Amino acid sequence: MTRVAFIGLGNMGSGMAANQAKAGREVVAFDLSADALSRAKEQGINPASSAGEACKDADMVITMLPAGQHVRDLYMEAVLPNAPKDALLIDCSTIDVDSARTVARDASMQGFRAADAPVSGGTAAASGGTLTFMVGCREQDFPEIEAALKPMAKAIIRAGDSGTGQAAKICNNMLLGISMIATSEAFALAESLGLDAQKFFDISSQASGQNWSMTSYCPWPGPVPAAPSNRDYEGGFAAAMMLKDLKLAQDAADASGAPTPLGGAAEALYGELVRGGYGGKDFSIILQMLRGTLALNRE
Repeated sequence: MTRVAFIGLGNMGSGMAANQAKAGREVVAFDLSADALSRAKEQGINPASSAGEACKDADMVITMLPAGQHVRDLYMEAVLPNAPKDALLIDCSTIDVDSARTVARDASMQGFRAADAPVSGGTAAASGGTLTFMVGCREQDFPEIEAALKPMAKAIIRAGDSGTGQAAKICNNMLLGISMIATSEAFALAESLGLDAQKFFDISSQASGQNWSMTSYCPWPGPVPAAPSNRDYEGGFAAAMMLKDLKLAQDAADASGAPTPLGGAAEALYGELVRGGYGGKDFSIILQMLRGTLALNRE
């Protein structure tokens, strides 16, 4: 039986690890949260006492952590010293490109095969096994990486060599953040002009303004029943996480010299939303900030 070490059982990692177990793989997991480990056990996952213990005898190690420093530290302190040399190492965190390349380089120098494979799809896709993976790895390693990720995915795409998975994720989420703001501005303007929101949706969703934020994740409650806007913006993709990704995009833009004026504006707006106390709400709640219906904490 394939043995999977899964490190990081947060909102995304918990569902991802559960789908590895559902695929008939032996999953040994570690998280700093005792509650997360307890819930994982109910999903057929074996809790480990440490990240290093989880990695021992693993055929693959999958990590899902908050930031680049966490990933770098975990690899140096727990993964590389404990995982078998033939284990496949896959980091699914969303981190900066430099950290992804550093981790892959360090792993390669010790004889490991490694990949950065950030995801798109949110918590519902993580639980449903329908995530999209953007993979940075050596071409010859991709078939095995694809097989490792399959229980969690609807699409697995190799972006290129190490770091390109993170580059794809950063660029994609910058585009998503910008398009959600533009869609929300359009709904707010339509309202101020006396145009019914449903009528605007019916028209724009079939016209040149159509986009994913409009038709799949509509920020206005009603037109798309499955969207978080119909659940008081609970669940989905937290505004704080969108802000994190926009910061990564701006850091990358500054380092590379690429002009991203709309990306910078999006970061500023989501920063205002998060500082206002709405970081835990779905990022589409930016509509309500633009409409002036949120009581923002200005302290």
